[in-house]
Amino acid sequence: MIKIEDVQDKVLQLRNENVIIDSDVATLYGVETREINQAVKNNPEKFPDGYIFQLSKFEKNEVIKIFDNLKKLKYNPVPPYAFTERGLYMLATILKGEQAVQTTLCIIETFVKIRELARTVAALPQ
Repeated sequence: MIKIEDVQDKVLQLRNENVIIDSDVATLYGVETREINQAVKNNPEKFPDGYIFQLSKFEKNEVIKIFDNLKKLKYNPVPPYAFTERGLYMLATILKGEQAVQTTLCIIETFVKIRELARTVAALPQ
């Protein structure tokens, strides 16, 4: 069973967005990365600009340096994709099954907590 902490550990900040890298999305959903990317490729209308983006080489190298769990990306010639919150919600409309439901619920709860924390931090100076 997936826990909110599992999702929180995978959220990164890139391009001023909270995102999860495709390989981590796959891990959370219990599938292979190619299955996640194939779902996106088969449903392009569900992933307009701002829902998913491919990392630049520089961004890829930076996340590999900073995050130990992404070291496996080092030897992959294709830069990974990053799913924004909106992209993750759309992905949830495609993926089916009990694990997909539980994972989606944890992802939603995680992003709600991130927003609440951001509001709290913003209110501190006041």
